[in-house]
Amino acid sequence: MKYIGDVLLIISGLFYALGGLGLLRMPDVYNRAQAGTKATTLGTFSVLIAACFYFPSWAPKLILILVFVAITNPVGSSTILKAAYKSGLKPIGMKEDGLNDFYTEEVKDGSNELY
Repeated sequence: MKYIGDVLLIISGLFYALGGLGLLRMPDVYNRAQAGTKATTLGTFSVLIAACFYFPSWAPKLILILVFVAITNPVGSSTILKAAYKSGLKPIGMKEDGLNDFYTEEVKDGSNELY
């Protein structure tokens, strides 16, 4: 059990390292967010599963945390990217902008007054 936990911790370290490399190497905020979110999600999963092998009695709580991370990480990332888009940051290499019409119609209708 300990060896499986050790391997999972090494895998999580690799995910975190690759995520950091992705944050440095990607050209814009959208690609960086994708690299960072994927790395933190998979790295956290590996750490939590490793902790399940180290401490089997904690497994139900750790699985609950895993589900919470699986739900909140993508939601938080998409919210940050929506704010980046609305602040005027466009993806590099974008040929046509289908979202621009969506957001301008949303404001004209008054259906989303906060934005």
